[in-house]
Amino acid sequence: MWLRVIMILTGLFIVTPSFAHGADLHVLGAIIAIDANQVEIKTPKGQSVNVRLNKQTRYRDESNPKGANRPEVGDRVVIAATKGEKKGANLLVATEVHFSSTKRVPVLVQPVPTQ
Repeated sequence: MWLRVIMILTGLFIVTPSFAHGADLHVLGAIIAIDANQVEIKTPKGQSVNVRLNKQTRYRDESNPKGANRPEVGDRVVIAATKGEKKGANLLVATEVHFSSTKRVPVLVQPVPTQ
């Protein structure tokens, strides 16, 4: 009997994490074009992926979490997206956009004294 209980609990613990992740697809890369309705991402494999944006899309700036910034061309992004409603099209709709700005503070180089 204890063996059955252990086997059932083990099965439940193995299956539960797969349900917690949801049905989101993830797109990783750098923004090469963006406007109010869509963003074009270049993935690390060199592919170009278009993702639609809407009013429900949430933006998260990883370098400034409290800011209300939007991503720009050149920013690195991870987009959580769902498949669109159109059956014939391979359409992705962003639910959440995590981005990190590529603009960094330049490092000052100390001048080398000449002799």
